[in-house]
Parts: sequence; C-alpha cells; structure tokens
Amino acid sequence: MGSPSQSSRRAGAPEDFDAERASSDGARRISRAPIFVLLGGLALAFALVYAGAQLAARTAPPPDLSSPGTADHPRPVNVLMHDYSFNPRTVYLVAGETVRFQIINAGLVDHEFVIGDDDVQRAWAEANAAATPPAAFATSPPASVRPGTGGARVLLQPGQAHSVVYAVPHGGRLQLMCHLPGHLERGMVGRVAIEVR
Repeated sequence: MGSPSQSSRRAGAPEDFDAERASSDGARRISRAPIFVLLGGLALAFALVYAGAQLAARTAPPPDLSSPGTADHPRPVNVLMHDYSFNPRTVYLVAGETVRFQIINAGLVDHEFVIGDDDVQRAWAEANAAATPPAAFATSPPASVRPGTGGARVLLQPGQAHSVVYAVPHGGRLQLMCHLPGHLERGMVGRVAIEVR
C-alpha cells in the first residue's frame, strides 16, 4: 500500500489540498465565478435597457413632404398609440393634402385617435364624458357626435390596427388627442405641424 500520508490524498488532488481538514471542518471553498457571471449579466441587461430608452426618447426626423398626398394617392402616415402617448409625437401634414393614417394601438388599454380643430376636440371630449358610466367597472355605451362635426376619430383595442383617409384642411389649427377617461390628463396629446404652401 503506501505510506499513511499518501493514502489520505485523493488521486489528482493538488499537493496543498488537505483532505482531512476539509472533511473535518465541513468547509469547502465556493467558486465566485457564478456571482461574477450574474453581475456581468445584470450590467449588460441594464446597459441594453438604457440604450433602448435613449433611442426611444429621440424624436423622429420630419418626413419628406415634397410630394403631398392626393385623393387618388393619399400619403401614408403611421401613428402608434402607446399607453398615454402618440408616436411620432409630432405628425407632419401639408395643408390641403390627403393622407392615409395607419393607426396601431401598441398599448395595453383601449386608445382613441382624434384629429381635428378645437370644435372637433370639444365634441369628442363631451361625447366621451357623456358616455362614461358613473359606476366603476360598468360598460360604457359607444360615444358619438353629430354628423358633419369633421375631423377623424378611431377607437382601437390593444393590438388592433385601422387606417383612415383624411383630407387635411387648408386653414386652421389641428390637434391630436385621446379623450378616453383619464388619458388626456396623463398626457395623451400629439402635436400636428402643418406646412402651408
């Protein structure tokens, strides 16, 4: 057999490993590698989230308005509705052109797209207020305004998409808002910039 000192060592164990002391104390050295991997992964995740937030906070460049839309060929304008914001924040239009708004509700709750002047916004605000039930969790009837009010309105559930053709007026100021209860108060207002030619 061998000497007692040789028999107490495991095969392949380093010379300085004391098997008797490790087994009698019950203490083993734990690798710190998983902790470093976890911390590195968390740092990478934080950096990616931060970079994504910085990119999302940038404003989109204005679109090319050199070819305004016509009734036969409306210019496409994409609008995403998030929870309490519109993207892009500013919608660029040309006075007198025809556009096709392609609207997607990318939020988790219902949202409304209302574009029009002060009278249109007021009419839809009053219609939504009148249709809102006083009791919590009650189903509200659909809101409506009198025919000829003007503007455009699209109500979408989460994940829904819809397109609407809209003739931009030649004069006046347009606004983009969501009048569903609490949404306007949370800042769901878009800006409309109109180029007059």
